Amino acid sequence: MTTTPATDPRSAAPDPDADRRFLALAVEQARTGWAEGGVPIGAALVVDGEVLAVGRNRRVQMGSAIRHGETDCIENAGRQPASVYRRSTLYTTLSPCYMCAGTALLYEIPRIVVGENRSFQASESLLRSHGVQVDVLDDAECIALMQQMLDERPALWLEDIGEES
Repeated sequence: MTTTPATDPRSAAPDPDADRRFLALAVEQARTGWAEGGVPIGAALVVDGEVLAVGRNRRVQMGSAIRHGETDCIENAGRQPASVYRRSTLYTTLSPCYMCAGTALLYEIPRIVVGENRSFQASESLLRSHGVQVDVLDDAECIALMQQMLDERPALWLEDIGEES
């Protein structure tokens, strides 16, 4: 990665309070997506301690093949210079799939904070192998949201991750 150490989120010790506060925004997005009939995964993109964008999985709501929580969030951030992404942290309620991880790698997002990875974990090794700092908070609210999804809408979940029921 070609980030500047002085502004790279990996260069400072993680702030647990800030991480919880920003993850809460992602959880709020996940809850909104669930209430809309979609998949309960949300994300927030934070740059220099400021929220640049939030997003949620909107595949169902938009009839989209690629609108996962992370990609929706990055799309909502709009066009940004590469330097903005290279100073950012992506907060997500669930460990990213390969598509979302690829988006983070493309834009050289140096840190991803994951709410939970018990129900899904595909890309963390890939991200780490490219120098991305991945911090898993094992958040009870994120775990509960995904368990509800798996219990109530398992076919939708399989569709979301590209599997057959």
